[in-house]
Amino acid sequence: MVKDPVCNMEIEKEKASGTCDYKGKTYYFCSESCKTNFEKDPLAYAAVDK
Repeated sequence: MVKDPVCNMEIEKEKASGTCDYKGKTYYFCSESCKTNFEKDPLAYAAVDK
């Protein structure tokens, strides 16, 4: 299980709607909407995942 950094929903990595690589880490998303929000401002969400 991985956590969507935008909405904090736990999802199975294999069932993620999308992924994004940012600063050497892969982030997984429950929906395209969450992925889009992350891509608009990755620093706002990447900081949540420490």
